[in-house]
Amino acid sequence: MKTIIFYLTALLCLAASKMGAQTFERRARDISYSIAQISKEEKDSLKIEVEEVNKLLETDDITKEEANKRKLAFAEKRAANIEERVAVEREKLDKLVQDRIDGNIEESFRSFSITYDPGTVKFKKDTTVTKKYYEFKRTTSQFVFALGFNRLMTDGKVDNDNYKLRSDFYEWGLTFNTRILRNNNLLHAKYGLSLQYNNLRPEDDKVFVTDEGKTILADSGTDIDLARLRYVNLVVPVHLEFDFTKKQENEGKTYYPTYNSFRVGLGGYAGVNVKEKQILKYENADGNDVKERRRGNYNINDFVYGLSAYVGYEAISLYVKYDLQPVFENNEIDQNNVSLGIRFDFN
Repeated sequence: MKTIIFYLTALLCLAASKMGAQTFERRARDISYSIAQISKEEKDSLKIEVEEVNKLLETDDITKEEANKRKLAFAEKRAANIEERVAVEREKLDKLVQDRIDGNIEESFRSFSITYDPGTVKFKKDTTVTKKYYEFKRTTSQFVFALGFNRLMTDGKVDNDNYKLRSDFYEWGLTFNTRILRNNNLLHAKYGLSLQYNNLRPEDDKVFVTDEGKTILADSGTDIDLARLRYVNLVVPVHLEFDFTKKQENEGKTYYPTYNSFRVGLGGYAGVNVKEKQILKYENADGNDVKERRRGNYNINDFVYGLSAYVGYEAISLYVKYDLQPVFENNEIDQNNVSLGIRFDFN
């Protein structure tokens, strides 16, 4: 009787461990969904708070100056909330990726057999190991990281007069790659979720200011060591990827490895702005170094969409993206962001 109970308990523990295990892809999707929900919740709350302020302004209960002050305070609070809550999810994603790199997330499953000896039950590992080879999967996942230079396009021309060469961007996220044709490795659908960090660094001691809902560059009146406007977009990128990796055969089976040859991706992205702030570094009148963070509404478009492409070999590619949506919402002249850099797709 004790032997039967022990046998059943072992089977239940084995089943529970399998049911409780989560795949890398599932956990990453959950984190990505949480980030999207955080942005939506905070922006929805901000809209409600702004509407309440507008109602008070319409009934002359507060002045326009007080209304703008309250809106700025609400915007700063919601931006801080997004930054704080997303940072927690980013730590989870970073740990998840590191666990996968370290091999803490198992990609293989071993079968177990149970042998019975009089009066005892013994477990031993079966000699057969069933492994799910990455190359056999039709859908795989990648951690994406990209970095490079940013420029604003004004009237179809690159604005090199107002922005420094080191205006930059970086992007990280998770993508999935699905082979479209069952028995051909050329065409792949690549899709996922990314955070794009865009930085604009003006020249000649200028800073970004808002004037009647428009964003302009103005003289700061002091020597600026660093001026940087950063805006972060949460986007869904979608690409049609051409992978020229050849199929392989082993023991009569055909499989389709990826990221072993030249690759070309053509597509685009769409998403929302999750935060914006201006960072200034300068020396004050007392000779002390000052680092100032100005959060608020810099008239950045709430929604973004654009075109992107990459071409490369194995995991490294040249990467270009272009925002079809102007960066600033109410400016009279449209300025669109264009980025050029290097992209890494870690399979």
